[in-house]
Amino acid sequence: MRRLGWGQVFRLGLVQMAIGSIVVLTTSTLNRVMVVELSLPAMLPGALVGLYYVLQLTRPNWGFRSDAGGARTPWILGGVVLLALGAMTATLAVALLPARPGAGIALAATGFVAIGFGAGAASTSLLALLAVAVAPARRAAAATIVWLMMILGTALTATGVGATLDPYSPRRLVEVVAVVLVAAVAAATVALAGIERGLGVGAAERERTPFRVALAQVWAEPRARAFTLLIALSMTAYFMQELILEPFAGHVFGFTPGQSTAMAGLQNGGVFVGMLAVGAAVSGFGIGSLRAWTAAGCLGSAAALAAIAAAGLAGPGAPLRVAVAGLGVANGVFAVAAVGAMMQLAGEGRAGREGTRMGLWGAAQALAAGFGGFVGAAAADVARRLTGSPAEAYGAVFLAEAALFVLAAGLALRVIDARPRQDRLRGAAAIVEDGGAGPSPARGGESP
Repeated sequence: MRRLGWGQVFRLGLVQMAIGSIVVLTTSTLNRVMVVELSLPAMLPGALVGLYYVLQLTRPNWGFRSDAGGARTPWILGGVVLLALGAMTATLAVALLPARPGAGIALAATGFVAIGFGAGAASTSLLALLAVAVAPARRAAAATIVWLMMILGTALTATGVGATLDPYSPRRLVEVVAVVLVAAVAAATVALAGIERGLGVGAAERERTPFRVALAQVWAEPRARAFTLLIALSMTAYFMQELILEPFAGHVFGFTPGQSTAMAGLQNGGVFVGMLAVGAAVSGFGIGSLRAWTAAGCLGSAAALAAIAAAGLAGPGAPLRVAVAGLGVANGVFAVAAVGAMMQLAGEGRAGREGTRMGLWGAAQALAAGFGGFVGAAAADVARRLTGSPAEAYGAVFLAEAALFVLAAGLALRVIDARPRQDRLRGAAAIVEDGGAGPSPARGGESP
């Protein structure tokens, strides 16, 4: 089977970039307009974003459909188009809200339903295509490329929209969003053109198995089930600090909004560095395995969170920024290694279920993201009331996150193989060809 080359991986990264640019419009720009310009309760955009997360639970179904359809490109492109239509609908709803609040809210909900379905279909099918069509040795680098391009798309869109939206008016909002959406759909269409030609994946796996049966088959696989738990644990820990790190800096260290935002930028810069490091180390120089890097990212995140908690107890003057930058690097290491491992494990087990597995893990990630953010914020509020000390309250939450990351590291070492299945099969074939005289612990080889 032909594998995707680097140029095609970059093309799929361009698709993920388009997806990220559309999603950031809905979760950031529209959220800001509703709360600030329209003076609406923050719970309205919060509920709409919550609806988006709930609909990510449909990802296993989208992955199953791309498994059974014989080709994944139609599901990816169809998802991007649906995502764009949903974003346009939500934008028109925001413009309608001042004049007709009831109709605007109903239209916004409709738009966010389309956004949730579109993102689920496009992202799940894209990851499944990467999982089956990228050579094992290139998966870490492929994950790095795709995720960094998504981050780049998010940053460029946020910056560009921010620069062109002033002075704000509903008409300008609709025009700016329309330009971004047309550009995103056009880029995805060009990037996907002919990309599956000659790959020979998917078509042989067409079948009539019901979705519930296919999902049950995947859930019955011990490794797929354990990896789902790993994703749930690690992503809950990953997102628990999402909503409390900047308030922590303000309450305990007296940071201004500008200083706390700059600190968040430092964290994101660390994520970028961590992602690049793992992609280069594994795919460029063959240093370490996805299992080792995933566990290292979890343990590094735990150590950084403990350092942030300790800095809070020490108070002003403690190296908080250093600890936050370290958290970003460790998070980046974990994120890319985990996605690479996800791509590796998606091809193991029953054939023709790669998309279903990716969907299951994507749903677990989305659920954990929403749950983790809420639990982290709620736990910080409760702890502050109980202790009366912001430093101790936030510190307790950071340490709870650290404990979850340590548990995730142990699970990663058990679930993820040090070598991809293809490498293990090559090793087994070599042993057979040598008459069984393969490496053994007694000769310094690797034990099973």
